[in-house]
Amino acid sequence: MQFPGILWSAMSSLIKEEMQKKIFRPDGQCLDEFIEIVYSAQGRYFLCVSVTKGQEVQISLLKHTRSNLDDKYEKTETWLLKDLVLLDGRESDTDNPHFDMHYDKIYTLEALSCAAKYAFARCLVQLSRRYYKKELKIVNFDTAYIEPTSLSSNRGDCMVLMQICFYALNLVCLSLCPVT
Repeated sequence: MQFPGILWSAMSSLIKEEMQKKIFRPDGQCLDEFIEIVYSAQGRYFLCVSVTKGQEVQISLLKHTRSNLDDKYEKTETWLLKDLVLLDGRESDTDNPHFDMHYDKIYTLEALSCAAKYAFARCLVQLSRRYYKKELKIVNFDTAYIEPTSLSSNRGDCMVLMQICFYALNLVCLSLCPVT
């Protein structure tokens, strides 16, 4: 389900705080980022990135279920970022929310949006640099949306928005030009 930006941001903050309280804080972890993914017809699933007390970066697949008015989260899979061989965006030139995580096995996942896929990739790249002092191998992502820019020191979101506005302005200008 797609929500307007401000509403989604508020809901996202509430979901993050609830997952932090119920799943990550009791294990001594700090939830850094999460995205909702399309994983199964039953229930909602989230891909979460957390940092342990020992400064290990974990990627967890959480299943969300609701019983009466109580939300429950269950970790169904956990991987370490340091073991991630490759993050494959599959198609960098299309608006495609699919991506693959290459470990000993390849995990094919689908984010709810292309923006969520890029937010997840940006988070992994930054945490790999911070905690492991190495570059994460990524392919089939547009690096302009992954790398920090001079406009935004820690996220490419501002640059993405600026590029979208630039393209939209170009389209408007082109549509107003008379055809001869």
